[in-house]
Parts: sequence; C-alpha cells; structure tokens
Amino acid sequence: MFNSFGEIFRFTTFGESHGRAIGVVVDGVPAGIEFDEEFLKNELARRKPGKNRFSTQRKEDDLPEVLSGIFEGKTTGTPIGVVIFNKDQKSKDYSNIKDIFRPGHADFTYFHKYSIRDYRGGGRSSARETAARVVAGAIAKMILKELNIEIEAGVIEIGGVRAKNEDFEYAKKSEIFALDKEKEKEWIELIDKAREEHNSLGGVVKLRIKNLPIGLGEPIYYKLDNVLASAIMSINAVKGIYIGNPNAHKLTGVENNDEISKNGFLSNNAGGVLGGISNGENIEIEVYFKPTPSIFKPQKSIDINGNEVEVNLKGRHDPIVAIRGSVVVESMAACVIADMLMLNMTRTIENIKKIYQ
Repeated sequence: MFNSFGEIFRFTTFGESHGRAIGVVVDGVPAGIEFDEEFLKNELARRKPGKNRFSTQRKEDDLPEVLSGIFEGKTTGTPIGVVIFNKDQKSKDYSNIKDIFRPGHADFTYFHKYSIRDYRGGGRSSARETAARVVAGAIAKMILKELNIEIEAGVIEIGGVRAKNEDFEYAKKSEIFALDKEKEKEWIELIDKAREEHNSLGGVVKLRIKNLPIGLGEPIYYKLDNVLASAIMSINAVKGIYIGNPNAHKLTGVENNDEISKNGFLSNNAGGVLGGISNGENIEIEVYFKPTPSIFKPQKSIDINGNEVEVNLKGRHDPIVAIRGSVVVESMAACVIADMLMLNMTRTIENIKKIYQ
C-alpha cells in the first residue's frame, strides 16, 4: 500500500540499494500507447550514477528489462513490469557503520520504526529506488507525448548561488542540468570545492509543465498542487517546494493576483493552479534539495545501543543530490499529470459518452 503511488495511473516500486534488483509495476496505462524502449533507456541514462564527477561513482548500467504489458511495440492495457538488476554494489563499504546511525540519514528512524534496518547503502530508503520511479515517469511521458504535454526541469540554484536566466533547452545539454549557462562554471567550481573538502551542497530545481488543459485536479483533498507537492516531497532529500512565484509571500494581493483578459492570464504568479485545478497556464514549481547527508568528515552520532561514537563514512556518494534529482522531479510530475488526466476523463458524462461514440 505505502509503496504505491497514484489512483488510476498507479505504480508500485520494489527493491533495495544493495539487493539483487530494483523494479516497478505500472498499472492503469491505456492500451495502444506506442512503447518507446529507447526513450525509456535514455531517461534512465539521464539519472544513472557514475556518468561524471558530479554524481556517485557507483557504476550501474541501469538497463531495464521489460517483463510484461507490451506486445508488438504497444501497451496492452495490462500491468507493465520492469526490472533493473544491480551490478555494482560494494556492501563492505558499510560494514563499519552497520550498528551506527549516520547523521542526516533515515537509519535512526527506520531502526526505531522497524527494529531492523538494511545498513547497506540505506536499503529501501536509498535514492537508488528512484530509478524505478524514472521508469514509471518515462511511461507516463509516453502517454503525455500523445497529448503534446511537455515536462522539463533544470537546476536553478546551487550552494546559494541563484541563476539569473532560465534556459530549459540549455539544461538538456548541460552535464549538471544547469538552467543558466552564465552560472554553470561557478556552480561546477562550487561542487568541485565541496568534493575536495569531503563535503556536499544543496540546490534548487525548477520544474515546468507546458500545454496542460484547464480542469486537472480533484477538489478538495486531491488537488493538483497538493498531489504534485506530495509526489515531489516523497523524493529523497527534498525539503520543500514552492508552486508559482517563490516571492508571492512577500507581495500584496494587488501584486500577486493574476489578472485575466480575453486572451488569457496577464501573469502567472499562481504557477498554473487555481483552487487546486489547472488553469491552462504553465505549471511552475521550485524544488528545494538539502545537501547530500553522506559526507566524508568525522561526525558525532550514537550506535544502536545508545553509545556515543564518531562516524567515518566510506562509499560513493553524490556531492549534490539536486542534479540527478531533477530527472526524478520530472518523472514524479509526469506520473501525477497522467493520473490527473485519466481522473478528469471520468468527471463529466460527456467525456464518458465519447468512449462509446
């Protein structure tokens, strides 16, 4: 139950960081969607570890094996099962902390909740699980492509240094998904400095969803913005999001209200959502990632017996989560939008009648 997400377009992930495999079962996918396996591989390649010095050096091919739900290149309307086998686990890197809680990680809470924890890379709490979400997101994007709905994301801030420009096309080519070409060099220098000092950085990702129809969202408890927030907040290391103008709390009502003309809205401070329902404007969201908690500096902690200890971590870790996290943000947003589209189809009798016409 709590390893699944979505109402109609619904996915369930399984597996651990150092287990044999991770995977996902995606249900509710309409029949007849062109299944683009190369696109799926490319999406996983965008997120996969070991590509460059800005991510963990764990080397995983992240090649998906599609087990079900596809026939002759199209979805069949049945559950799509996909598995990704882990190949580069180094569990011995974690043997020295098997009884110690790492600061900033879920070790402490998992142990106290379940009285057991997989200390090898965090087990189920590891960001390794997000590769399965990217699979679900890629399938959702295949649906959205049929409707000309675009989802894009990039890094807008690193280490407190914020972009002055937003170029999503440039972000697609940047090895750190930088939205601002002018800030990219400074950001890379900050990341390299943090790595050299055995430290890490936080960052902010900007998400944009284009070409949405008016009407997505289910008041009152399944609003578009609250479901997007829930989906994105479930991503490892995300500590907050802002939908619309991130300075709205500093404005007056006169400044913040989006006036309307016969040609549409005159501004988009609302970020494309009013009353929990899409208003036809771009959805715009900022996502705030904390610094990677795995740092190679001595830190104070306790062990499972309550003894005070000093933690010295080994292993391979991202110097900043926000970079690869931007791909996962896109994926979760795509799953939400696909789900909301299908929910919206059931909301008027006219829509239901169209199926039989």
